[in-house]
Amino acid sequence: MGDLTGRVFARLDARLNHIGPEPVALALSGGGDSMALLDLVAPWARARGRRLLALTVDHNLNPDSAAWTRFAAEAARAAGADWRGLVWAQARGGAGLPARARAARHALLAEAARDAGARVILTGHTADDVAEGEWMRAEGATLGRLRDWSASPAWPEGRGLMLLRPVLEERREALREHLRARGLPWLDDPANADLRFGRGRARAALDKTPDHPPRERQRPDPLVAPGSFPGAQDLAWAGVLMLPRDLPGSMLAAVLLCAGGSATPPRGDRLAALQSRLTPGEDFTAVLCGARIEASGASVQAMREPGELRRRPVAPLLLTPRVAAVWDGRFEIVTDRPGLRVEAAAGRLAQLSERDRVVLTRVPPAARAAAPVLIDGEGRARLAWRAAQVRALCLRRLALALTPAEGETTQEAGLFQTLHGETPPSDLFSGEDC
Repeated sequence: MGDLTGRVFARLDARLNHIGPEPVALALSGGGDSMALLDLVAPWARARGRRLLALTVDHNLNPDSAAWTRFAAEAARAAGADWRGLVWAQARGGAGLPARARAARHALLAEAARDAGARVILTGHTADDVAEGEWMRAEGATLGRLRDWSASPAWPEGRGLMLLRPVLEERREALREHLRARGLPWLDDPANADLRFGRGRARAALDKTPDHPPRERQRPDPLVAPGSFPGAQDLAWAGVLMLPRDLPGSMLAAVLLCAGGSATPPRGDRLAALQSRLTPGEDFTAVLCGARIEASGASVQAMREPGELRRRPVAPLLLTPRVAAVWDGRFEIVTDRPGLRVEAAAGRLAQLSERDRVVLTRVPPAARAAAPVLIDGEGRARLAWRAAQVRALCLRRLALALTPAEGETTQEAGLFQTLHGETPPSDLFSGEDC
């Protein structure tokens, strides 16, 4: 077994289950990085008895994209992998194209992986991608930093999904040397060299010093496990997170996204301003990323901002019996009953039963209006927990966002564990439905 193959096998073994019915998904563009990854992962999957599912996204941005998709399909099948093609139907040029294409790609990959039962998507990012990202950030870009194991950035499509980058420590040229030695072709997307885009400019700049090693990867801020927050799980079932005041920026940003159900990280200046108020112990209320922060003494709570629901209403969600649906990016809801829709409790609190109102007294007043309620065909309202299985997504999303912090979900097997706090205490909604 070659050194490269051995390193990749070791990284896969460290993160993934060695047996199991769930497939491992692999993002396959047909480019050199993903083609090398396919060739390295396929023998691992055969040896470990895992099904490999290659996913190819056609961005509809190049006249040759259909041919590239066929090339990827043939390569996947030749390697013994299953394959599925995905299409970005809303493709369009213009400002922000790389970011929009990246977001669409992650969402399509996440939906396809979840549909297939996969919980991990492999991508072919390399050490050169890390160096290019550092160059782009130095030029003012707001790209996130790559880690070998991180949560899918697509939300809510990527809930419960992790990205694994087994060749993140390898150089791009080493992967191409592997392909040449194996006699395997690959594609070159001209967009990667297009100087209109930051990635193209970064590659051009770094190519001027080809023997220079990639810049040292910057480690993210040290992360704090959510279970170490005082009372972190007490109200997580209702979408409320408790947090300490001395959080690093990356952690605070993750809390805001999880509590607000958003997919767009906060701007750095606004995040820093919020940190500057939290650290000295100031009492205040602030709103960022659709989340509300209430700080009073040692207690700091993050929850959905009800005012955002009024300014940008969440459309009522009609539930299909026995089909899980995500509402407001914060709750996954499943019911056996037909004819129910989900709305925010705002404006309907007075319609709730006395028992439901008593339950809500446990929740901070600002969070009550953002609680999910079910409306039946006659317009009657009840808290969603009364007539459905409701799982709060914020705590699990936060736990996955924190990896690879010590004690967090660092392996595929941990993705299937139930987290304490995702659902309410067993006695909170006991009794007959109202």
